[in-house]
Amino acid sequence: MSAEPVRVPFIDLTAQRLPFAQEIDEALARVMRSNSYILGEEVGLFEQEFAAYCEVAHAVGVDSGTSALELILRAYGIGPGDEVITAANTFVATTFAISYTGARPVLVDVDPYTYTLDIFQLQEAITPRTRAIIPVHLYGQPADMEPILALAQQHNLIVVEDACQAHGSRYKGRRVGSLGHAAAFSFYPAKNLGAFGDGGIVVTNDPDIADTVSKLRNYGQSAKYYHDLLGYNRRLDTLQAAILRIKLRHLDEWNAARRAHARLYQQLLGGNGIRLPVEANYAEAVWHLFVIRTVARDELQAYLKEQNIGTGIHYPVPIHLQGAHHDLGYGVGDFPVTEHSAGELLSLPMYAELTPAQIVYVADAIKTFLAEHIRLHAVG
Repeated sequence: MSAEPVRVPFIDLTAQRLPFAQEIDEALARVMRSNSYILGEEVGLFEQEFAAYCEVAHAVGVDSGTSALELILRAYGIGPGDEVITAANTFVATTFAISYTGARPVLVDVDPYTYTLDIFQLQEAITPRTRAIIPVHLYGQPADMEPILALAQQHNLIVVEDACQAHGSRYKGRRVGSLGHAAAFSFYPAKNLGAFGDGGIVVTNDPDIADTVSKLRNYGQSAKYYHDLLGYNRRLDTLQAAILRIKLRHLDEWNAARRAHARLYQQLLGGNGIRLPVEANYAEAVWHLFVIRTVARDELQAYLKEQNIGTGIHYPVPIHLQGAHHDLGYGVGDFPVTEHSAGELLSLPMYAELTPAQIVYVADAIKTFLAEHIRLHAVG
């Protein structure tokens, strides 16, 4: 019999779930026996545990990372007439959260090596209307926070960390989420810490902001049927909190595995004519994504698919060129690093349960493609 073909999915959620399936089933059964599905005990316990993990005083569970960003901005009173600066190279949820408040997203291009906020362009983007900065810890790597915080202090601005891809990452030894005024995390299933559906959380050291977000997520209530604020229905489900409590205990172990996988990718792919991701000297990245760069991105992705290797593209159309943000008035050429990246970046398989053999298979396939690509171009 012939051997089964090697398959390397882009992400394998089953491989993560199976070792803890019984524990998760028991946790879900416990919630169902309690019949407390909305803001039940598991939510409060998870909030305490995640706050401690992030080295902050407060955490407030919400229904998504997008809601976490939006409710932070609303808690700080940001709205129509205000400007909020963020990175051009991010998922659209970052800018949508700003727009939902009525404020205007102001985009800044990114550093060509870390793909996080370009500090020099950030300074030029600040105007009298600027109220906040949202640095994005993209792909699991922190933005360079010290100069961002210094600029914010100089101009009396709020700093909201978009940590939706960076659970457990550190900046100069400190957990992301503990660096700005507040931070947002997402628990989308594919994240380093993922739920079995949507979920998110706000973390902060400011008790007033935590209290306001807690009210905003639950119809503005300070107590049942007492509505102090015009609030929303943005609550983290008790069932999801129960799952996240179990998975949080293993997050550092999973992140360590991702870091080992990244080192192996770097070792195997170095010197092969592609640009590899860079870990900044201030960072302990958690490699939510391992993103390489090549002008032959689309051809490489098609070839890897033929080899049963899953990949992703983050993100094929930059935010400023999306129809939903036509109103911002940006056009082609405004953010060259982001635009060039959109056509060249390819995300390789990256999850804790990857095996070294799978990574070697992926790397060998990439090297085979690149060698043939170079040969064909040389002949041409």
